[in-house]
Amino acid sequence: MSILETIKKLLGFKPVNIRKLNRRATRKSMRKVPRHINSVRPRSTKSYTIVNLKQGTKEWLEWRGQGIGASDAPTIMGENPWKTAAYLLQEKCGETNTNFKNRAMERGIELEPEARKSYETKVGIRVNPACLQSAKHEWLRASVDGLAADGSAVVEIKCGESIYRKASTSRTVPDYYYGQLQHILAVTHLTSIDFYCYLPGLPEVHLCIPRDDRYIKRLLDAEYLFWQKILKNRK
Repeated sequence: MSILETIKKLLGFKPVNIRKLNRRATRKSMRKVPRHINSVRPRSTKSYTIVNLKQGTKEWLEWRGQGIGASDAPTIMGENPWKTAAYLLQEKCGETNTNFKNRAMERGIELEPEARKSYETKVGIRVNPACLQSAKHEWLRASVDGLAADGSAVVEIKCGESIYRKASTSRTVPDYYYGQLQHILAVTHLTSIDFYCYLPGLPEVHLCIPRDDRYIKRLLDAEYLFWQKILKNRK
Protein backbone atom coordinates (compact mmCIF):
# COMPACT_ATOMS: atom_id res chain seq x y z
CA MET A 1 0.00 0.00 0.00
CA SER A 2 1.37 3.40 -0.98
CA ILE A 3 1.81 6.27 1.49
CA LEU A 4 -1.06 8.20 -0.23
CA GLU A 5 -3.42 5.22 0.09
CA THR A 6 -2.45 4.77 3.76
CA ILE A 7 -3.26 8.42 4.49
CA LYS A 8 -6.63 8.17 2.69
CA LYS A 9 -7.49 5.05 4.74
CA LEU A 10 -6.56 6.74 8.02
CA LEU A 11 -8.63 9.83 7.16
CA GLY A 12 -11.66 7.76 6.15
CA PHE A 13 -11.66 8.45 2.37
CA LYS A 14 -13.63 5.93 0.34
CA PRO A 15 -12.45 4.95 -3.13
CA VAL A 16 -14.32 6.72 -5.88
CA ASN A 17 -15.63 4.70 -8.82
CA ILE A 18 -15.30 7.12 -11.75
CA ARG A 19 -17.20 4.86 -14.15
CA LYS A 20 -20.16 4.67 -11.77
CA LEU A 21 -20.22 8.46 -11.44
CA ASN A 22 -20.17 8.88 -15.20
CA ARG A 23 -23.05 6.44 -15.66
CA ARG A 24 -25.06 8.25 -12.98
CA ALA A 25 -24.46 11.63 -14.61
CA THR A 26 -25.46 10.27 -18.01
CA ARG A 27 -28.71 8.81 -16.68
CA LYS A 28 -29.54 12.12 -14.99
CA SER A 29 -28.94 14.12 -18.16
CA MET A 30 -31.11 11.71 -20.16
CA ARG A 31 -34.14 12.07 -17.90
CA LYS A 32 -37.25 13.21 -19.75
CA VAL A 33 -38.01 16.88 -19.86
CA PRO A 34 -41.10 17.63 -17.74
CA ARG A 35 -44.30 17.10 -19.68
CA HIS A 36 -45.46 20.68 -19.29
CA ILE A 37 -42.35 21.87 -21.13
CA ASN A 38 -42.66 19.35 -23.97
CA SER A 39 -46.31 20.22 -24.50
CA VAL A 40 -45.77 23.94 -25.04
CA ARG A 41 -46.99 24.76 -28.54
CA PRO A 42 -47.96 27.95 -30.33
CA ARG A 43 -51.44 29.02 -29.34
CA SER A 44 -53.80 31.64 -30.69
CA THR A 45 -53.41 34.80 -28.64
CA LYS A 46 -56.10 36.71 -30.46
CA SER A 47 -58.48 38.53 -28.17
CA TYR A 48 -61.04 39.04 -30.93
CA THR A 49 -62.78 37.45 -33.87
CA ILE A 50 -62.80 38.85 -37.39
CA VAL A 51 -66.37 39.24 -38.62
CA ASN A 52 -66.78 38.71 -42.36
CA LEU A 53 -68.47 41.98 -43.26
CA LYS A 54 -67.75 44.76 -45.71
CA GLN A 55 -67.65 48.16 -44.09
CA GLY A 56 -70.33 50.55 -45.26
CA THR A 57 -72.91 47.87 -46.11
CA LYS A 58 -76.35 47.47 -44.53
CA GLU A 59 -75.19 44.30 -42.76
CA TRP A 60 -72.19 46.15 -41.35
CA LEU A 61 -74.39 48.97 -40.03
CA GLU A 62 -76.63 46.43 -38.29
CA TRP A 63 -73.63 44.68 -36.71
CA ARG A 64 -72.14 48.01 -35.68
CA GLY A 65 -75.40 49.01 -34.03
CA GLN A 66 -75.30 45.93 -31.83
CA GLY A 67 -72.27 47.11 -29.93
CA ILE A 68 -69.89 49.96 -29.12
CA GLY A 69 -67.50 50.88 -31.94
CA ALA A 70 -64.22 52.78 -31.92
CA SER A 71 -65.76 55.97 -33.29
CA ASP A 72 -68.24 55.94 -30.39
CA ALA A 73 -65.46 56.09 -27.79
CA PRO A 74 -64.64 59.83 -27.90
CA THR A 75 -68.33 60.71 -27.57
CA ILE A 76 -68.83 58.40 -24.59
CA MET A 77 -65.72 59.90 -22.96
CA GLY A 78 -66.97 63.44 -23.53
CA GLU A 79 -64.13 64.24 -25.91
CA ASN A 80 -66.12 64.69 -29.12
CA PRO A 81 -66.84 68.41 -29.72
CA TRP A 82 -69.47 67.61 -32.39
CA LYS A 83 -71.65 65.02 -30.68
CA THR A 84 -72.98 64.45 -27.17
CA ALA A 85 -73.42 61.13 -25.38
CA ALA A 86 -77.16 61.82 -25.25
CA TYR A 87 -77.33 62.14 -29.04
CA LEU A 88 -75.25 58.97 -29.48
CA LEU A 89 -77.69 57.16 -27.22
CA GLN A 90 -80.54 58.25 -29.49
CA GLU A 91 -78.62 56.97 -32.52
CA LYS A 92 -77.95 53.60 -30.91
CA CYS A 93 -81.62 53.27 -29.97
CA GLY A 94 -82.78 54.06 -33.51
CA GLU A 95 -84.31 57.42 -32.63
CA THR A 96 -82.30 59.43 -35.14
CA ASN A 97 -80.48 59.06 -38.46
CA THR A 98 -77.02 57.47 -38.25
CA ASN A 99 -76.20 57.47 -41.97
CA PHE A 100 -75.44 61.17 -42.43
CA LYS A 101 -72.24 61.94 -44.35
CA ASN A 102 -70.97 65.36 -45.38
CA ARG A 103 -68.74 65.93 -48.38
CA ALA A 104 -65.55 65.81 -46.30
CA MET A 105 -66.53 62.41 -44.90
CA GLU A 106 -67.35 61.08 -48.36
CA ARG A 107 -64.00 62.28 -49.73
CA GLY A 108 -62.22 60.60 -46.86
CA ILE A 109 -63.91 57.30 -47.69
CA GLU A 110 -62.99 57.70 -51.37
CA LEU A 111 -59.32 58.36 -50.55
CA GLU A 112 -58.94 55.56 -48.04
CA PRO A 113 -57.84 52.80 -50.49
CA GLU A 114 -55.20 55.14 -51.95
CA ALA A 115 -54.07 56.12 -48.45
CA ARG A 116 -53.85 52.46 -47.42
CA LYS A 117 -51.55 51.69 -50.35
CA SER A 118 -49.40 54.67 -49.39
CA TYR A 119 -49.17 53.35 -45.83
CA GLU A 120 -48.26 49.85 -47.02
CA THR A 121 -45.45 51.25 -49.16
CA LYS A 122 -44.14 53.31 -46.27
CA VAL A 123 -44.11 50.62 -43.56
CA GLY A 124 -43.54 47.59 -45.79
CA ILE A 125 -46.48 45.48 -44.63
CA ARG A 126 -49.85 44.70 -46.17
CA VAL A 127 -53.01 45.62 -44.27
CA ASN A 128 -56.70 45.15 -44.95
CA PRO A 129 -59.89 46.65 -43.53
CA ALA A 130 -61.44 44.41 -40.88
CA CYS A 131 -64.40 44.20 -38.53
CA LEU A 132 -63.30 43.02 -35.10
CA GLN A 133 -65.37 41.78 -32.18
CA SER A 134 -63.90 41.27 -28.73
CA ALA A 135 -63.81 37.72 -27.41
CA LYS A 136 -64.27 38.98 -23.84
CA HIS A 137 -66.95 41.63 -24.32
CA GLU A 138 -69.45 40.80 -27.09
CA TRP A 139 -70.48 44.46 -27.32
CA LEU A 140 -66.89 45.70 -27.81
CA ARG A 141 -66.27 46.14 -31.54
CA ALA A 142 -64.01 47.97 -33.97
CA SER A 143 -64.03 48.55 -37.72
CA VAL A 144 -60.38 49.17 -38.49
CA ASP A 145 -58.93 50.76 -41.62
CA GLY A 146 -56.01 48.35 -41.81
CA LEU A 147 -54.97 45.18 -39.97
CA ALA A 148 -51.91 43.07 -40.74
CA ALA A 149 -52.64 39.46 -41.71
CA ASP A 150 -50.99 38.15 -38.54
CA GLY A 151 -52.66 40.78 -36.35
CA SER A 152 -49.33 42.35 -35.39
CA ALA A 153 -50.13 45.87 -36.61
CA VAL A 154 -53.17 48.09 -37.01
CA VAL A 155 -53.62 51.51 -38.58
CA GLU A 156 -56.22 54.26 -38.38
CA ILE A 157 -56.32 56.35 -41.58
CA LYS A 158 -57.52 59.93 -41.82
CA CYS A 159 -57.87 61.80 -45.10
CA GLY A 160 -59.47 65.07 -44.00
CA GLU A 161 -57.87 68.46 -44.53
CA SER A 162 -58.57 69.69 -41.00
CA ILE A 163 -57.06 66.70 -39.23
CA TYR A 164 -54.12 66.76 -41.63
CA ARG A 165 -53.34 70.37 -40.71
CA LYS A 166 -53.59 69.70 -36.99
CA ALA A 167 -51.53 66.50 -37.01
CA SER A 168 -48.84 67.82 -39.37
CA THR A 169 -48.40 70.94 -37.25
CA SER A 170 -48.53 69.46 -33.75
CA ARG A 171 -47.23 65.97 -34.59
CA THR A 172 -49.78 64.65 -32.11
CA VAL A 173 -53.25 63.12 -32.28
CA PRO A 174 -56.09 65.52 -31.39
CA ASP A 175 -57.93 64.68 -28.16
CA TYR A 176 -61.13 63.92 -30.06
CA TYR A 177 -59.48 60.94 -31.79
CA TYR A 178 -57.50 59.61 -28.83
CA GLY A 179 -60.39 57.52 -27.48
CA GLN A 180 -60.96 55.96 -30.89
CA LEU A 181 -57.36 54.77 -31.05
CA GLN A 182 -57.31 53.43 -27.50
CA HIS A 183 -60.59 51.61 -28.13
CA ILE A 184 -58.98 49.79 -31.07
CA LEU A 185 -56.02 48.87 -28.85
CA ALA A 186 -58.47 47.57 -26.22
CA VAL A 187 -59.97 45.23 -28.82
CA THR A 188 -56.71 44.09 -30.44
CA HIS A 189 -54.57 43.99 -27.27
CA LEU A 190 -51.71 45.52 -29.27
CA THR A 191 -49.14 47.81 -27.67
CA SER A 192 -49.45 50.59 -30.26
CA ILE A 193 -51.45 51.80 -33.24
CA ASP A 194 -50.36 53.76 -36.30
CA PHE A 195 -52.19 57.01 -37.02
CA TYR A 196 -51.81 57.87 -40.70
CA CYS A 197 -52.96 61.16 -42.23
CA TYR A 198 -52.99 61.29 -46.00
CA LEU A 199 -53.74 63.90 -48.64
CA PRO A 200 -52.67 63.48 -52.29
CA GLY A 201 -49.57 65.50 -53.15
CA LEU A 202 -48.63 66.23 -49.53
CA PRO A 203 -46.17 64.48 -47.18
CA GLU A 204 -47.83 61.75 -45.15
CA VAL A 205 -48.19 62.21 -41.40
CA HIS A 206 -47.34 58.95 -39.66
CA LEU A 207 -47.62 58.81 -35.87
CA CYS A 208 -47.20 55.77 -33.64
CA ILE A 209 -49.51 56.00 -30.63
CA PRO A 210 -48.72 53.77 -27.62
CA ARG A 211 -51.26 51.87 -25.59
CA ASP A 212 -52.57 53.74 -22.55
CA ASP A 213 -53.79 51.13 -20.06
CA ARG A 214 -55.03 53.66 -17.52
CA TYR A 215 -57.15 55.38 -20.14
CA ILE A 216 -58.39 52.03 -21.50
CA LYS A 217 -59.55 51.01 -18.02
CA ARG A 218 -61.63 54.18 -17.71
CA LEU A 219 -62.82 53.82 -21.29
CA LEU A 220 -64.07 50.25 -20.90
CA ASP A 221 -65.84 51.12 -17.65
CA ALA A 222 -67.60 54.07 -19.32
CA GLU A 223 -68.47 52.07 -22.43
CA TYR A 224 -69.91 49.22 -20.39
CA LEU A 225 -72.19 51.61 -18.49
CA PHE A 226 -73.20 53.27 -21.75
CA TRP A 227 -74.01 49.90 -23.30
CA GLN A 228 -76.22 49.09 -20.31
CA LYS A 229 -78.07 52.36 -20.95
CA ILE A 230 -78.61 51.35 -24.57
CA LEU A 231 -80.03 47.96 -23.59
CA LYS A 232 -82.30 49.58 -21.02
CA ASN A 233 -83.61 52.17 -23.50
CA ARG A 234 -84.24 49.55 -26.17
CA LYS A 235 -86.61 47.58 -23.96
